[in-house]
Amino acid sequence: MGEFAFFWNNILNVLKTFGIGDLIDIIIIAVLLYKVLVFAANTRAGQLIKGISILFLVYIVAAALDLKSTSYLLEQVFSFGIIAVVVVFQPELRHALESMGKSKISNLSFLNFSGEKVDDDAVIKNCIAEVVEGVADLSKHDVGALIVFERETKLGEIISTGTIVNADTSKEIIGNIFFHNAPLHDGATIIRGGRVYAAGCFLPLSQNYDISNMLGTRHRAALGMSENSDAVTVVVSEETGVISMAINGNLYRDLTPSLLKKRLEELLVPEKTEPVVSKFFGKGGADEK
Repeated sequence: MGEFAFFWNNILNVLKTFGIGDLIDIIIIAVLLYKVLVFAANTRAGQLIKGISILFLVYIVAAALDLKSTSYLLEQVFSFGIIAVVVVFQPELRHALESMGKSKISNLSFLNFSGEKVDDDAVIKNCIAEVVEGVADLSKHDVGALIVFERETKLGEIISTGTIVNADTSKEIIGNIFFHNAPLHDGATIIRGGRVYAAGCFLPLSQNYDISNMLGTRHRAALGMSENSDAVTVVVSEETGVISMAINGNLYRDLTPSLLKKRLEELLVPEKTEPVVSKFFGKGGADEK
């Protein structure tokens, strides 16, 4: 009973000094812990946490049994563990931070450093119409294409891998870029501000290992771009001429030119830059995730 009374008195003493600041502190830690657990559950980090847990249990046993060499070795492992996690999971951590950057609070005017923006609906709609016409022509002739529409996430590092074009968007220039054996046809074309800004760019490939083997490098690159940014990527299959669109890590296939135009306008016209993707495509619309 004495130990229970001592324990209960300690709890009462803590509650007496408990203030609003302590409550806020607990809520912040709880939210952060929840986010970390969700992040771990949806990435390869989950397996890492399991491995760390096993090492920690081994450390406890080694300390209890006074195994000095094992304890010392594991202490050194834990000392450099944080650096190792950052290095190994750099893509996942970057994606998590970018997701925070896409949140509503990041859209406040004093936090917006994105540079040029196009507010003219007519310019964007004309760009979309020209791209769709060009894509439709490429699809008819089974000519592969990869076109990225830049949104809030700026793609400067992607653009730097290609050639600056900075031309008005037209179906003719889309056709010329992706024409067989053209110098820039193998890379991706970046649309910025309603203009064909760069071509021949290299995109990051998807880190999703569950992608169908039926999909080629273009589709994997489109998915990779959508996993690393909020960009909208249009793909034309060189084998089948099928038109697809990748956004938010999902690939939507077998789009007609008219449906592609409608979806691009819903996603890219300024008034509607934050639609719910499932609203457009419905459940089961994503062929690959």
